[in-house]
Amino acid sequence: MVQALDYDCEAQGQDIPQAIQLLGEMNSNVKQVTDLVEGMLQRVKRGELTTEYGLSFLEVKYHMLLDYLINLTYVVLRKCSGETIEGDPSIERLIEIRTVLEKIRPIDHKLRYQIDKLVKTATTGVSSSTDPILYKPNPDDMMSSAGGAGRDEDDGEDDSDEEDEDDDEEDEDEAGAAKMPRKAATAGKSGVYVPPRIKPVYYDGDERDADKEKKALDRAKKRAITSSMLQDLKEEYLDAPTEISSGSRAQQMLSQAQKEKQEYEETYLMRLPVTKAEKHRQRKLTTLGTLGDEILGEISRESALRGDGSKKRKLAKKGKGKKRGGKKRKFH
Repeated sequence: MVQALDYDCEAQGQDIPQAIQLLGEMNSNVKQVTDLVEGMLQRVKRGELTTEYGLSFLEVKYHMLLDYLINLTYVVLRKCSGETIEGDPSIERLIEIRTVLEKIRPIDHKLRYQIDKLVKTATTGVSSSTDPILYKPNPDDMMSSAGGAGRDEDDGEDDSDEEDEDDDEEDEDEAGAAKMPRKAATAGKSGVYVPPRIKPVYYDGDERDADKEKKALDRAKKRAITSSMLQDLKEEYLDAPTEISSGSRAQQMLSQAQKEKQEYEETYLMRLPVTKAEKHRQRKLTTLGTLGDEILGEISRESALRGDGSKKRKLAKKGKGKKRGGKKRKFH
C-alpha cells in the first residue's frame, strides 16, 4: 500500500509540470485566437469582408469544428472539477462530430484546389495568369466571333469598304481582352482554332515552310532508299552476296524488325507491348501474302492445264499425220 502511494506521488510529480506547461500553451493560443477573431469581426462590421457569398461546405465544417471545441471544453471542465463524465451527452456528441469530420475528409480533399483558388483571389483580388482554367475553350467567344462575322457581312452590303474596315477593327479591339488565352494557344495562326496543349509535344512554332519542305524531302529520300526497287537494283549491280527468299521486301523488313524485337526481349528479359501500328502492318502483310499465294496458285494451275492440253493436241496432230499415210477406208 505504501509503495502504491509512493508511485502515485511520483506520477503526480511528473504530470504536474507537464500540465502546467500545457495550460500555459493553451492560454497563449486562446489569446491569439481571441485577437484574430475580434479583428475579423471588426472587419466584417466595417464591410471589409463579405460573408454573403461563401461555400456552404466550409460553413458547415466550421460550425461542426466550433461545436466540437465547445463540447470538448465542457468535458475538460468537468474532469478538472472532479466530476464524472460517464453517460454525459457531450461524449456522444463528440463521437458523432468526429465521425462526420472523418467522413467528409475526401470531399475536403476534392474541393481543396477550388477553395485555395477562391481564397487567393479574395486575398489578392487578381487571378493567377498560370491558371490552366483560363485556357479552356469558351463557347461564348465562338458565338461572339460568329455573330461579329455576320454583322460584318451585313455592314458590307450597306456601307462602303472603308466603314467595313473600321467596324472590323472595333470588333477586334473589343474582343481582344476576352480572347487572350485563345490567341496565346493559336500562336499567331489566323482563322484556325488550336486546343490548348496539356502534354509536352514537339515545338514547331519557329519552324519555317522551307524547313518543313526539307524535312519532307528527307523523309521521301529515306523511303526511296529503303524501297524494294532500289534494293533489287543494288542486288543486281553490286558484288555483295544476296540472300534468296520468297517473301517481299516489306515482309523482310517486318521479319527483321520482329527479330530485333525478340533479341531485345531476350536480352533485357521483358516483354514489349504490341502497338496498333504493328498489328495493322502484320494484318496487311498477311492479307497481301494470302492474296499473292492464291493468285500464284491459280496461275500455276492454269499453266498446268494449258500444258496438258497442248500435249494432247500435239499427240492428236501426230496421230492424224500417220493416218493420212495409211490405207483409206471406203464408205458404201
